[in-house]
Amino acid sequence: MISLEQRNQKIIDAVIKKADIVCPGALALIGIHGSFMTGDFYVKSDLDLLIIINDDRGWQLGCAFIQDDLQVGHDIYCTTWERLQADARYEHPNISKLMDTKIVYCADQKYKEQLETLRQMAKDILTSPFSEEDYTKAEKLLKEAEHCYTSAMISEHMSDVLAGAGGVIYYVENAIAMLNKQYFYYGVKRAYEELNAMQNRPEKLCDMIDDVISATSVASVKKHLSTLMKETIAVFHNVKETIAIQKKTATGDMLTGTYEEMYSNWRNKMYAAAETGDRHLAFMSLLSSNAMFSEISSEVDISQYDVLGGYNSQDLHKTAKAHDDILSEYLEEYRKAGIQVKHYSDIDAFVLDY
Repeated sequence: MISLEQRNQKIIDAVIKKADIVCPGALALIGIHGSFMTGDFYVKSDLDLLIIINDDRGWQLGCAFIQDDLQVGHDIYCTTWERLQADARYEHPNISKLMDTKIVYCADQKYKEQLETLRQMAKDILTSPFSEEDYTKAEKLLKEAEHCYTSAMISEHMSDVLAGAGGVIYYVENAIAMLNKQYFYYGVKRAYEELNAMQNRPEKLCDMIDDVISATSVASVKKHLSTLMKETIAVFHNVKETIAIQKKTATGDMLTGTYEEMYSNWRNKMYAAAETGDRHLAFMSLLSSNAMFSEISSEVDISQYDVLGGYNSQDLHKTAKAHDDILSEYLEEYRKAGIQVKHYSDIDAFVLDY
């Protein structure tokens, strides 16, 4: 029986030969990644190849097959330069294929240089100081985990709960890697090892993941999943507090009209809701007002306003008054920015000025 190395070379040679026959010029590079790159291979390891193609003709090189003598499946998968460019922007932590692949065939030196340019692009991102943009990338994956968590928590059947839980685990692991500006080198077989080496993570992250996948009932899965999400979110909050978020100084151009808009959209609705006892109107109006305050404060350096803290489901008059107080406090932002609230005695006065 031939060695694994000889088998691998036969596959690589076959790809090169087929490219010369069916799509000359379409094959740029071939590289080895996965277990044969990291050294974690064993007798039943499949060969993971990075096959970079220059055009659509190269898709003909793709093939999946089973090697009967070793009972090993192989997936000869092609990749475009565009996909590698996306990897180089470090939007996810599964970029070892780009960063660490060992090149075993190169049709032209320019392709090797092109690959190295993309690798350097990713290296520059990975080695730069952790920024608000980096946090946002990681947080995007955390939000995906939250969506999967919701799916798991509202499901009743074990298979559906486990599907949601799997999504949570996948996105939490990726989010934590991004929060540390790292990527997975070894892959899923050694994920715990890599995660445990990361600084910004829940203390017992891998234990919590193991608790989820070891649970034997729907209730138990949900319980451990909640712990995992709670601890992960706490780590994100801690990291966010260390980031120097650059907000713009509040100026007249940025804030002019915002108080009047809030007054117009929600003030009278709040009092109308109080008069009619319409909790839904009161709550949704307050929610919309809170969203506008949050949007402004995310970009402009203003005080924080606890809009929803004033909600009182049993006393909507107090709720309306609390919102009014918030609006009054917000006028201080106008004063600091040198803005005057635009008032008119009646519509004729507005029309004349307008």
